Amino acid sequence: MLTDTIAAISTPPGEGGIGIVRMSGPQAKSIGLSLFCFAARVDEPQSHRLYYGHIMDIKAGLPVDEALISFMHAPHTYTREDVVEINCHGGILPLARTLELALAAGARLAQPGEFTQRAFLNGRLDLAQAEAVIHIIRAKTEAAMELGLSQLQGRLSGQIRMVRQRLLDVLAHIEASIDFPEHQDVEDLAWEKLEIEVLRCRDEVRELLATADKGRILREGLRTAIVGRPNVGKSSLLNSMLREQRAIVTAVPGTTRDVIEESVNIGGVALTIIDTAGIRKTADEVEKIGVARSKEVIRNADLVLLVIDAAVGMTDEDREILSAAGEKPLIIIANKTDLLGNPSTRLDELTEKAAGHPLVAMSLLENSGLDELEDSIIRLVFQGEITGADMPVVASLRHKDALRRTELSLEELMQGLAAGDAVDLLSIDLYTALETLGEVTGETVRGEIVEEIFKNFCIGK
Repeated sequence: MLTDTIAAISTPPGEGGIGIVRMSGPQAKSIGLSLFCFAARVDEPQSHRLYYGHIMDIKAGLPVDEALISFMHAPHTYTREDVVEINCHGGILPLARTLELALAAGARLAQPGEFTQRAFLNGRLDLAQAEAVIHIIRAKTEAAMELGLSQLQGRLSGQIRMVRQRLLDVLAHIEASIDFPEHQDVEDLAWEKLEIEVLRCRDEVRELLATADKGRILREGLRTAIVGRPNVGKSSLLNSMLREQRAIVTAVPGTTRDVIEESVNIGGVALTIIDTAGIRKTADEVEKIGVARSKEVIRNADLVLLVIDAAVGMTDEDREILSAAGEKPLIIIANKTDLLGNPSTRLDELTEKAAGHPLVAMSLLENSGLDELEDSIIRLVFQGEITGADMPVVASLRHKDALRRTELSLEELMQGLAAGDAVDLLSIDLYTALETLGEVTGETVRGEIVEEIFKNFCIGK
């Protein structure tokens, strides 16, 4: 597979100023030279330098497009192979024609993510770093971008490797005790140190796991459900958070019959805000469907914003919705405070009935309280602080699963050490922990998992 030369369009489809056709592999340079007519004489193109000229259809004897070409020699390239990039005009036809000529000259169309896969297979990136590439491409906020860049730079991988190396040292001691049982003069002290080292590794794995939920939210965003009774201001809240009139707002209850989904950046976190139909008992068949969908949204949400009418107070229907949210993070929004004669008294009453959930007073009519709501969201989800890019953060469900299995293996290893289990049994738990840690960086991951990861990439990356 690595003996093939692959080619693909690496820029998004559509019209643009520039489009790029990329090739990687042993024939990349020769194919590039066969397609390109230099504007000035070039005896031997230098690496990492742009040259001006034209892409040529040799058989037809006609130029296809005016272009710039760069030849990048291995191993100083993205894939650690010879790479050629052709900068054409960014239209559908010139790019497609240039790619066709490259394929006709001996290249093969790249599979999704195959350039990055080659970077992994050739040792330029480990698997966690390779996954960070797609995280960066798909980042919707600056915080998500910083998280992806941190992982690409190897902060998570470096932490994993340090833990893994210490466990390898423990394994070396255990295997030495199996191979050389006669050396027991400092055995008790050595085993005590091993227990401390395993405990330290277990704690570091736990610290990484503690970042997983926040990391996922930073990368994927926060699914946020706006729920409440009809006509309490749910659609007005959506419009206020989006700062545009996205949802229809009227004084007629039940205007929203279906869920409306939009995205917004709040404090560096991407929120997918879902405005739902008002939840109430109704005989209207269409509205019943909307209510059922609203309850489904609550079940799948990361955060629930329960909007209530501050002038009416907390009703039985409000409490039912509060109960339906279960243990999910929830903020109560007391809307229509502009209708209160004595706001502080009513808000004190509502706070007592909030069952420990944060309560934010708002008047969406007067556009007040939005900053307080956004601050409350960050405080509730991140305990007041968004996880920084200067520390390792777990942002992948695959990584979280591997670390969870590592933690379980280390727990069993510690129990075995405490119970004085036979060393060959201890080594089984240790090997399992090493293998699951290696899944994060790709040192021990199965081939089919690698293939599945790169299928999620775009062609050309």
